[in-house]
Amino acid sequence: MPHTSHPARLPHILAVLIGTVGVLNIIGGVWLILLRGSLFYAVAGAVLLATAMLLWRRHVAALHLFAALVLGTVIWAWAEIGADWWPLVPRGDLIFLFGVLLALPWTVKRLTPRTTWVRGAGPLAMTLALAALFGGVSLSRDLHNLDGTLPGPRNALAANLHGVPDDDWQAYARSWYGDKFSPLTQITPANVGKLKVAWQLETGDLKRDTDPAETTYEMTPIKVGDTVFLCTPHDWVIAVDAETGKERWRFDPKIATSKTNMQHLTCRGVSYWDGAKAGASTADCPQRIFLATNDSRLIALDPRTGALCRSFGRNGTVSLLPGQTDYNQGWYQVTSAPLVARGMVITGGAVFDNISTKVPSGVIRGYDAATGRLVWNFDPGNPTDTAPLGAGKHYTPSSPNSWSTPAADEALGLVYLPMGMGAVDQYGGNRPATTEKFATSVLALDIATGKPRWIYQTVHHDLWDMDVPAQPVLVDLTLPGRGTVPALVQSTKTGNLFVLDRRTGAPIFPVTERAVPTSAAPGDHASPTQPFSAVSLMPQRARETDMWGTTMLDQLWCRIRFKSLDYQGPFTPPSLKGSLVFPGNFGVMDWGGISIDPVRQVIFAHPNYVAFVDRLVPRKDDTGGADERGPAGGSDRTGSNAKGYNPNTGAPFAVDMNPFLSFAGLPCQAPPWGYVAGIDLTTGKTVWKHKNGTIRDETILPLPFKLGVPSLGGPITTAGGVAFMAAAIDNYVRAYDTRTGKVLWRARLPAGGQATPMSYRSAASGRQFVVVVAGGHGSLGTKLGDHVIAYALPK
Repeated sequence: MPHTSHPARLPHILAVLIGTVGVLNIIGGVWLILLRGSLFYAVAGAVLLATAMLLWRRHVAALHLFAALVLGTVIWAWAEIGADWWPLVPRGDLIFLFGVLLALPWTVKRLTPRTTWVRGAGPLAMTLALAALFGGVSLSRDLHNLDGTLPGPRNALAANLHGVPDDDWQAYARSWYGDKFSPLTQITPANVGKLKVAWQLETGDLKRDTDPAETTYEMTPIKVGDTVFLCTPHDWVIAVDAETGKERWRFDPKIATSKTNMQHLTCRGVSYWDGAKAGASTADCPQRIFLATNDSRLIALDPRTGALCRSFGRNGTVSLLPGQTDYNQGWYQVTSAPLVARGMVITGGAVFDNISTKVPSGVIRGYDAATGRLVWNFDPGNPTDTAPLGAGKHYTPSSPNSWSTPAADEALGLVYLPMGMGAVDQYGGNRPATTEKFATSVLALDIATGKPRWIYQTVHHDLWDMDVPAQPVLVDLTLPGRGTVPALVQSTKTGNLFVLDRRTGAPIFPVTERAVPTSAAPGDHASPTQPFSAVSLMPQRARETDMWGTTMLDQLWCRIRFKSLDYQGPFTPPSLKGSLVFPGNFGVMDWGGISIDPVRQVIFAHPNYVAFVDRLVPRKDDTGGADERGPAGGSDRTGSNAKGYNPNTGAPFAVDMNPFLSFAGLPCQAPPWGYVAGIDLTTGKTVWKHKNGTIRDETILPLPFKLGVPSLGGPITTAGGVAFMAAAIDNYVRAYDTRTGKVLWRARLPAGGQATPMSYRSAASGRQFVVVVAGGHGSLGTKLGDHVIAYALPK
């Protein structure tokens, strides 16, 4: 039998490939047309199929027909998106690749009637050259970056800013002002490129088989004197030398963990209190490190030795469980650092999201920092009575909780709490009036009594898990015509940044109530309006043309999904059909929040733009027991657990809630998905905004394409004019010029850096250090580890 070479079969091989893609485009394209979407895919599919049929017959007309398709694709892509490279890629990648294969001499010479390559493939080559030129122009342009320059220092830098020694970082955000700003100036844009690893620690606390999926290193260390204090997911507290990183002591509270009954395993930080400076009478431990644990304990430790402060509570420990009803082991956790102000330790707690309508209370409590005595409790379900709960009484179950980090103004005597939702998130048909009042808000309480002083709600009747996720930031703003105003800036998942007078809660920058969709699920309702701040990083409304994919087939699938979902713009309520929620519950900004430079009066932010799909699923049993498909999972990027719905036991609907992804597992929306941004706080305007991060650690091959990826964690700024962040999902820590957002330096991390850095100066060498935690994030799927890394300039 004569041998048939592979090149001789090339037209038939190409015919099969092109025909298959054509049939898929016809099927999907007709589906999209029925959904009132683009006509292009059905037309392109018909041309691809016709090309395949001509190619199977080895007719040269296949090349001429395909040339028309290439030209039509260029015109269509230009009309839809203009010269924008990454959105362009799936519109033309397969067509361009097929065109190149069709134009090969080995293909042309096997077609009939026989002709020269110029006559056979010339028209196709010309259209391919036009497409390549279009692609080249698109690749050379950047339509997604906003360039600008923020102002320099406007105020003098006060010594010992907010009562914290310049060398130290004594609270989660350095001080309880929450600004994540260091007054140190040694590291500057001119020398930051010389940063090197000064010391590195591996804590030894790694994920265990008994831990929940969302086991995360979200920790920001603190530094007091010559010691750095840090915690780990299992609530170990470790003290190390600030100059060398050498371990001094560690404390293990031996918490109980559960793979199924705990939603998170996280410790974002510990807190420090100097009782001697405050004039408190303490039998032991004049200074204390406070730890709040995942198994609901508040613990006081001696910062010198790590020993328990026995005069606090019962031998150094206070249980946070008394007064809690509907308590299942792991359903109530404290994942954020407790606040310490005016001799009080104040903490809320995290409640398992969307597991049931009957969960522990979101009560916020204030304890005497010296004795551990409960001084007051603010129960959102019983807000007028803050006296300590009597024996045998219980807090209101399922009330709004405050799981993130508070802020405080000790001069005003106020603590500011970011409030979450009451159970459950996506269905609000049976919520009490107290939940409607306190959920998804910023709440100011009197530090001494716990009584509410003011409340500002950021989302009305929240149906989207838009709980206020980040620590409020306090800053004294110098505004034209108004002088200095004590402000509070609250970043949110919606992308609104609410700038409020922290004395009263009144907006400083305008907030308008706008009409939003009201098509709620049966038995529920939606607020007819929602607040929109004049200071905002909210995304534009999603469109079909924003859909993306690795190929045109992937993009077609995302277009079909987009047109199939209920989407009426921001605040589209969840539905039985499935609703597109954009921004999704991952949030434009999550718990990492923002950093504010109070000297320059500017914000450094890192907005994310990832849509979610929320679909309500009627429950077979709405009175008890988990949904038949299993319990919920993490609440960040992964949404519902892959094994099932968020069960919402006790509600009429479970919830299928996941990121809006293509069948290839990438976001259906075109990149960028993550930015860094600089905002002038005196005007409220975004001055610069740049794509941030690469897909290097999100693909099989280490491709360094700078698409702009999501980030989870927070930034810090410094008086030296440099900002630092390690939160992007590509395992780098980066330094930025605060004024322009330009990346000045980056270093590879051994694991995901989903935490907020910190900075301090060591008296031993006089050097400024920047400390980054690289431990990964279970829900995001970044590489796990246990690394704490300190960078500094060479000695």
